[in-house]
Amino acid sequence: MTIARLKSAGLAGIADKVEARARLTFDEGRQLFQAPDLLALGWLANRERERRHGARTYFNHNLRLEATNVCTASCLFCSFARLTPGDEGAHTSTIDQVLAKLRERAHQPLTEIHIVNGLHPDLPFSYYTELLRGLKRIRPDIHLKCFTAVEIAFFADLYGKTDEQVLVELREAGLDSLPGGGAEIFAPRVRQKICHDKCDGDRYIAIHRTAHRLGMRTNMTMLYGHIETIDERVDHLLRIRALQDETGGLQAFIPLAFHPDNNQMRKLPAPSAADTLRVLAVARLLLDNVDHIKAYWISCGVEVAQAALWFGADDLDGTVQEETIYHMAGSSTPTALSTGDIERLILDAGREPIERDTLYNVVRVPAAV
Repeated sequence: MTIARLKSAGLAGIADKVEARARLTFDEGRQLFQAPDLLALGWLANRERERRHGARTYFNHNLRLEATNVCTASCLFCSFARLTPGDEGAHTSTIDQVLAKLRERAHQPLTEIHIVNGLHPDLPFSYYTELLRGLKRIRPDIHLKCFTAVEIAFFADLYGKTDEQVLVELREAGLDSLPGGGAEIFAPRVRQKICHDKCDGDRYIAIHRTAHRLGMRTNMTMLYGHIETIDERVDHLLRIRALQDETGGLQAFIPLAFHPDNNQMRKLPAPSAADTLRVLAVARLLLDNVDHIKAYWISCGVEVAQAALWFGADDLDGTVQEETIYHMAGSSTPTALSTGDIERLILDAGREPIERDTLYNVVRVPAAV
């Protein structure tokens, strides 16, 4: 029955290539996105997911912090940013206020802090270096995954440094790796329309390349479900694959669903659950050199994230705890999940929960809940 469905969906040839560990082409990526049978596509992606990870599904005990939402960029899809410090809803935490959030969680066995901010034009570079140093003083063992490539480019331009100088100085202050946000869609046509005043796709990729050369690992994302075409999605994924061929420094790919509420693209519909599952499945099949595909439950929703564990995803991200970017754009997901919550979600989906650290070292294999 599966073979018949793959043939009917036009996927039999692709299935044979994936089975033979042969690399898929641009045209085959387009074919995957256009395949009429979502379940056949999901079966194919799940076969590849299970070849790599079996039933294992990863998560971590992390804390997400957003120290400031003041931002000079005017991305049409963003509901988080405020253009000037005095705007309604604008906030910038002091370093002590940010550090207090970690001190409040002294009882938690956190392994990662994830920081993403707006592009604030008035803060000194020392704000960021002292923030990293302060977090490390409180928890020397914590992994600091902070500042997107867009933020790194902004720091370089604002403070008169090279991208590499920024990365080196932040690493010396305690930075361990880069998150994947800010990739959006690499295609110049799309970036010009939805995020014209932040770094382009080439520079975004170059910053990740530099981080890898410096010994840091990174993630990458793709914002989908707005004005991008199928070809632009495939191009985005293949550019990620090409960087990984070159450096080997990527740990995970995270598709991020566009949310339309409270932003300048509010007239567009949000992507459907089917589209989310399709993006995850195609990513698993095209990104043959990236180990992990995340179903970020904040972005796609808890129920869809569970289903995604059978469509190529092997990671649900983590406990998160203080995310505001997606919730300001209308996400109805919880603002935090406990490790027990995540374990139950994974078990209920028929998978095996594995608590990891940022670098995918196993921290704990939970007993069945």
